[in-house]
Parts: sequence; C-alpha cells; structure tokens
Amino acid sequence: MLAKVISGALIGIDAYPVEVEVDIAQGLPQFSTVGLPEGAVKESKDRVKSALKNSGYNFPARRITINLAPADIRKDGAAFDLPIAIGLLSATGVVDEVNLENFILLGELSLDGRIKPVRGVLPIAVAARKWGDRSLILPTENADEGAVVAGPPVYAVRDLGDVVALLNGEREFTPHRCDFDPSATPATTDGEDFSEVRGQEHVKRALEVAAAGAHNVLLSGPPGSGKTMLARRLPSILPELSFEEALETTKIHSVAGLLGHSHGLISQRPFRSPHHTISDAGLIGGGSYPRPGEVSLADNGILFLDEFPEFKKNVLEMLRQPLEDGRVCISRAALSLTYPANFMLVAAMNPCPCGFLGDPHQQNPCSCTPPMIQRYRSRLSGPLLDRIDLHIEVPRVPHKDLTGTTVTESSATIRERVNLARQIQVDRLKPFNLHTNAQMQTRHINKFCKLDNAGEQLLEQVTDRLGLSARSYTRILKLARTIADLAGVTRIERQHLAEAIQYRGVDRKLG
Repeated sequence: MLAKVISGALIGIDAYPVEVEVDIAQGLPQFSTVGLPEGAVKESKDRVKSALKNSGYNFPARRITINLAPADIRKDGAAFDLPIAIGLLSATGVVDEVNLENFILLGELSLDGRIKPVRGVLPIAVAARKWGDRSLILPTENADEGAVVAGPPVYAVRDLGDVVALLNGEREFTPHRCDFDPSATPATTDGEDFSEVRGQEHVKRALEVAAAGAHNVLLSGPPGSGKTMLARRLPSILPELSFEEALETTKIHSVAGLLGHSHGLISQRPFRSPHHTISDAGLIGGGSYPRPGEVSLADNGILFLDEFPEFKKNVLEMLRQPLEDGRVCISRAALSLTYPANFMLVAAMNPCPCGFLGDPHQQNPCSCTPPMIQRYRSRLSGPLLDRIDLHIEVPRVPHKDLTGTTVTESSATIRERVNLARQIQVDRLKPFNLHTNAQMQTRHINKFCKLDNAGEQLLEQVTDRLGLSARSYTRILKLARTIADLAGVTRIERQHLAEAIQYRGVDRKLG
C-alpha cells in the first residue's frame, strides 16, 4: 500500500515542494524515515503514532517506510508530522487518495491529535503558487500567515479529525481569508515620541536626515545624554512598510520562528537591539543549518547596537558585507544561503572608557589616559566607521532644556517630511529598482548628485584637507542628496553639502 502527500520545506527564505511517500508492507513492525531527515523529523514517528491512536484511528503494525523526496536535501522541523499521518491514513484507506492530490499539508502533531503551528508557512504559501492548482491545509494559528498572499486557497484545521473530514468531503469548509494591508495600519510607536526629547535639536535633525535616506548613524556622547532614548524613537519617524517590504520581512521572521500569529504580515518596521555579548552567528546568522541572524531580522528596519565598542571586534567586522551589499551570504559544507539584510545601523558609544571625555559639566573629569582612549576606540576599525554615514556627537542636556516648557515637534510632524523625501527618492530611483539614497551606487551618484561650482569647490577643499576615502566622498554626496530632498529641491546646493560634511565627524577627526 503506497500513498503520496505533498508538503513543503525551506531553503533560506525560499521554499520547495516535498513529496512525502508512505509505503506499508508486510513484515515485522518497523517505522523508518529516509530522505535526509534531521532529529525533529526522525522523532515524528512517535508523535504520529500517538496522535493517530488518540484520535481514534488504527496505527498499522507493519513495516512502514517514509521517503521525503527530493532525498538529497536535508529536511528539518516538525511540519512533516501531518503529511506523514495523513499518508498513513491514505495508505490504509481511511482518507480518499484522489482528493489528497489537490492539497499541500503542513503541521506539527500533538499527542492527542491537535495540530500545532509551524514556522516558515509564508514562504511556502508564496512558492505554492508555482506548484500547481493545490490548496493549503494549515494549522489554525498559521492560517492568516498563509492566506495573506494572493496564493492558493487556505483551509484552517484544528486536529486530525478536521483534516480527514475535509479530505473525504464529510464537512463543508470555507477557505480562510486575511485581507491585511500593512500600509493601511496606523504606525504605532509604543508611546515613544520625539516630542518627549528635551533639547538635542541638532541630533533630532540628524536622525531626520538618516530616516529620510535610510543612512547609518553613530551616536557618541557621555552616559545619560539621551543616545538610547533618541535611537528608540527613530522608528516613530520612519515611513510605513510597503506590502513588498512587509512580505520580505515577514518571511524572514517566519523562517526564524519569531512570527506572532495575531496578524498575517508584520506591519511595523523591525527594531532589533541585541546585547553586546552576541556571537557572530547570532548577529550575522549561521549554525549547522543556517538560520537568520539579527542583521536579517532587522531587514527593512533598524539594528541598534548600544555600547558599540563593547561588541567583539570580529563580530563587528562581519557587519561590513551586509552594510555594503544589503544581504548576507552564509556558506556551509552542505549548502550556501543568502538572507536579505537591508537595515539601518544605529550605533551608540561613549567617547572614552569612563564616558566623560570632553564633558565640561562633569564634576569628576575624565581620568582616562591617551593609551586607554586609543585602545577603546581601536575596537572600531576604520573601514567599519567609514560605512556609517552620520557621526553625531550627543552632548549632555543642559538643565534649562530639561525643565523648559517649550513644545517640540512630534514624531508625526517629522514623519510627514520624511515621507515626502522618501517619495521623491522612490520616484527618482524606481527605474533602477532602488528605494532610498543610501542604496545608490556610483552610476546613480554621478547622475543624481551633481554639484554646482560652489559645491565642487567646497568638496574639493574638504577632500584635499581631510584626505577623504572614495567611500567617504560618495557618502557625503548621498547625504547631501537626502538633505536636498528634505528641502524639496532638485539640485544639491552649497548649504546642503556643508550640512552633509559636518555629519562626517570621523573624517574631521582623522584629518
């Protein structure tokens, strides 16, 4: 007796079909799974056996062989529990094998027959559109995730009994619908707003520029100056996710098993803030079977690294490729995967080990020696700092600003300007499949970042005096382009270029 059930598995954030073949033959009772199954797949035999018995179905006491094709790709996860159980029921005549050909099944089984949610449903639902005219049978908790794309019909089931009734046509099931548009969802900031920030007007202006062009930022200042407070309010001025961005971000979180089941798509831009003890695999991604790291989980959002120099130097150096390319490539002996990593890096650091270097208001002045300060700052390499567009000093807030009653701009007001600047960039860069100024390459900079004579003279003077690298030169032009977009003008003027230059604090210090 042979039965075939269609399921799906993941490679990176993409999916491929898996044919679960179930063969029941004469012989001593045995249950073997082939097709490169990993630990969770091998253990499915015990879950399937208990689930079938506790749901009122007979488990065949014969020689059972399960093949997961294609057999040369490793299979991981518990999503094959349901296909294996239904394959056994089909091979024993309980389930109509003709109707079974029209469905794709995913789900983890509880010992009492309930169907639990699994990770990676969204990539499979997206890819299933190319696997023929088949419907999806999913756990109830995954139904929104599977139905949010315009893909195959999705049927939500709670237990094995529901699946058998659906496949045999014993009950009427309505396809699940999830009409969810992230761009129509109001932006939530968890109550954090720029209007709560006292003083620091120049820092708020710099963060507005960064948000408008998706530029990377480094905040440097003494403890208590508000670096973390400002960084955590940056998402409140970012534009809403588009449907394509939400789909990509949700796929990554789904593969990582971090997707909540209350909505089909992630509607807010991610804000990831890992601790400085994180490993290289945790930040970039990896493992024996590579999973997304923090840089990928922050895709289309913000990666905030507080206490920047406290991170291991080898971990920070791994940021260089994703900062430059917007993706991260993980190679292992068995396979190579590429995950999206198009994020804004926001880093915060103290100016010295004690944190009070150059702070005129500190009662106990900085006691760090020059070698101590040099060792502290040398944890950040020049190539890494060169990839950060804005270097902003955050001084201590004066008492008069803390106690003042001046009403400052809210995040909603700033976000309106950011949205207008982003729309200008989208319209300009649409033919190149780019969205922000930070993504521009040399050919785009040469076309869209032309300077007048005054601007050329200023940039030439700065380049000669500071000895700017080619990367610093292009990043100044990108910043100037963003500042001009915020001003609503088509040509970069001298004042836009001057503002961009003063944001490159690392270049001024190196000069």
